[in-house]
Amino acid sequence: MINELLLLCLVAFAAGFIDAIVGGGGLLQTPATLLILPHYPVATLLGTTKIPSIAGTTLAAFKYSKQVKFNLKVLAACASTAFFAALFGAFLVSRIDNSVIKPIILVVLVFVALYTYFNKKFGIHQEKNHTVKQQVSMAAIFGLLIGFYDGLIGPGTGSFLILVFIAVLGFDFIGASAHAKIVNIATNLAAIIYFSSTGHILFQYAIPMAIFNLGGAYFGTKLALLKGNKFVRIFFLIVVFGTILRFAYDILLR
Repeated sequence: MINELLLLCLVAFAAGFIDAIVGGGGLLQTPATLLILPHYPVATLLGTTKIPSIAGTTLAAFKYSKQVKFNLKVLAACASTAFFAALFGAFLVSRIDNSVIKPIILVVLVFVALYTYFNKKFGIHQEKNHTVKQQVSMAAIFGLLIGFYDGLIGPGTGSFLILVFIAVLGFDFIGASAHAKIVNIATNLAAIIYFSSTGHILFQYAIPMAIFNLGGAYFGTKLALLKGNKFVRIFFLIVVFGTILRFAYDILLR
C-alpha cells in the first residue's frame, strides 16, 4: 500500500500543477489511479480522484481570485447548471458506454488544437462581443454539457471549460482559467456528494493525494500568474495535444 500511495501522491502533485494552469490534470490522475489500483471498482476510483481534484482546484481558484475580477452572473449560471448536470452524470457513469462519446471529443480536440495554434491571438486578449444576457445564457448551456461530461467521464473537464470561456464567452487565458476553476469546484462537489453517499471513495488514498494535489496547484497557479497569457496558451496547446493522444489511444488501440 505504501508504494501505491507514494505513486498516487506523485501523480496527484503533477495533476494539481497541470490543472491549476490549464485544466486537464484528470487526464493524468484518473488513468494513473485506474492503473495503480486495478483491484477496485472503476466507480470507486473515480470517486476517490474527486477529493484531490477539488482540493487543488479550490486552492487555485483562491489564488486566481486575488488577481482576476470574476463575472459573477456568468459564474452563477455556469456553475449551477454544471453542478446538477455533474450529479446526474455521476449517477449514469455505469450505465452509458463512453466509447460513443470519445470519438466526438477527439474530433473537437483536433480542431481546437489547430485553431489555437494558427490563431495567435486566441485567448491572449479579452473580446467581449456578447451582451450580458447572451453570456449568461451560453454559460448555462455549456455548464450543463460540460458538467454532465465531468460527472460521467471526467478527465479533461478543466480544459473544456477554459475553451468555452475563451472561444464562446470571450475571456483571455488567465480569466478563463480562473472562472473554470470555480465551475470545476461545483462539478467535483456534485460528484463527491454522489460517490460518497454510495460508498465509492477510498479516503485512505484520497486524503494524502489531496495534500499533494494542493502543492501542485500552488506552484502551478504561481507560475501561470507570473508568466501570463502567452505561457498559458503554450501550456494549453501541450495539454490539448496530450488529450488528443489519450483519446486516440482509447478509441483506436483498445
